Amino acid sequence: MPELPEVETIARGVAVSVRGERVESVWLSGRKQTLNSPPRAIARTLEGARIDDVHRVGKHIVFELSRGGDVPPPKKEQSAPHPQFIVHLGMTGSLTVVPADKETAKHTHAVLKLSSGRELRFVDPRMFGKLAIAKDRFRAPGHEPLDVGAEAFAALFKRTKAPIKSALLNQKLLSGVGNIYADEALFRARVRPRRRGTTLTHAELHKLFEALQAVLNESIKAGGTTFSDYVDAQGEWGNYQFDLRVYGREDEPCVRCKTPIKRIVISGRSAHYCRKCQS
Repeated sequence: MPELPEVETIARGVAVSVRGERVESVWLSGRKQTLNSPPRAIARTLEGARIDDVHRVGKHIVFELSRGGDVPPPKKEQSAPHPQFIVHLGMTGSLTVVPADKETAKHTHAVLKLSSGRELRFVDPRMFGKLAIAKDRFRAPGHEPLDVGAEAFAALFKRTKAPIKSALLNQKLLSGVGNIYADEALFRARVRPRRRGTTLTHAELHKLFEALQAVLNESIKAGGTTFSDYVDAQGEWGNYQFDLRVYGREDEPCVRCKTPIKRIVISGRSAHYCRKCQS
């Protein structure tokens, strides 16, 4: 599943490509699994609307829409009642801007024809992604990982009795962190994924905060992590998979101490760690 860095990379790429464009027409596949709003509501909201901005909220891509003149309003004025178009990529979704004459890929579920003649296409083989219209300001359920401060981060986790790996994946605490970056941050902070938040010291929580900030920003800079389906807005792979230290490296030697990386399951989710380096 695309996590914060992948969604951020796509949102930035789409924003550069479509900001200021108008949506001339909308085609939807009609597969209800991909829609969180009625198809007529999506088409009616999008057709004729101008895309003023595109940005990420948690694991969602948010399109700021308006029907005003040719000059987009200041960001501080981009609020309700202007509707927003919300895209969640699910497990295998992609959002790309392509020439209109490019062959339509299998599993394409939405095509937005733009005023430039190009098309914005949503492709999702497994159909866990969702498209929706938000009439009120869309907000993620948890804190934004790149905006939360060190003390607020520590306060979120110091009282949780859940394993720290599970807590990091709790979208009501932090919105956007998934398996890959939770494992990588815990490795850098030298914290075992099974440890409960209540057992972590203030210093360990601060170290984990710094580690998570580092891996998220490094991955964004690298264009995200590609294992199977993920591509950016131009259809290019990410590169952070070449920098992963524990995730997906079961039985491979630890980059620090050469101990084989161990994979375990915590609350139904895999976790990768070094038994020697993480305590």
